Amino acid sequence: MANESHIKGTGNDLGGKVKEGLGKATGDKDLEAEGHADQAKSNLQKAWGDIKDAVKK
Repeated sequence: MANESHIKGTGNDLGGKVKEGLGKATGDKDLEAEGHADQAKSNLQKAWGDIKDAVKK
């Protein structure tokens, strides 16, 4: 079941992938790193969503 944390996590993951791709394409290492950070944040959000789902059950 998707909850708010899963949805935000997915959004951050997609945004992070876009930033990473743009950073690679333009040679902007800072933007690429920011994309990686957004993807890491999304993993934490999704994990938090999994925990919340497990507690509800």
